[in-house]
Amino acid sequence: MSQRTAPSCFRPCPSQARYNSAVMLERDPQAWVLKALREAGGSLLAELASFDEDILRWRPAEDEWSLKEIAAHLRDAEELAIAQLNAFASGGSRPLPVWDVDLLPLERDYQDEEIDRLLASFRDLRRETTYLLWGLTDADWGSSAQHPYRGEVTLGEIAHELAHHDLEHLWQVQRLKERLQEAVAAHEGD
Repeated sequence: MSQRTAPSCFRPCPSQARYNSAVMLERDPQAWVLKALREAGGSLLAELASFDEDILRWRPAEDEWSLKEIAAHLRDAEELAIAQLNAFASGGSRPLPVWDVDLLPLERDYQDEEIDRLLASFRDLRRETTYLLWGLTDADWGSSAQHPYRGEVTLGEIAHELAHHDLEHLWQVQRLKERLQEAVAAHEGD
């Protein structure tokens, strides 16, 4: 029995998906953020799973991150986002917590961490983030707090930036995997 596929007019094309995403963002930014966090988080987990240690540790250049370091960075960024979202929820007048998650891979030895633990931690933290965000009202999304470097920011801005952060690193992971395939092909051609 052959499997039938939908006619091309019923399959969304990439430009239609971008259009639908833009419309969703305009009409319901909270729903877009929640959808983006769920989908990009799942895609990142899938992209980073099931590689051997050599591939996970490979860096295209000394000053660039490996797949394992990207996974650890995602976990660190999620920890920061949760700390900031919880600061909003507490309603305190103190500035939002902040630390430089981009420096942590340089300060810590992420190459020796187990990828399964990194990904499980990211997955659990992402679940906590999305549960927290799902329970918020429109007023909560618009609430503001003082960021130590940027001034007043809203909870919605923090959540939106986290979703964009995911998309940036999803692109980085995919590009790094392409570069790794190119390096392997070049090595095999020698």
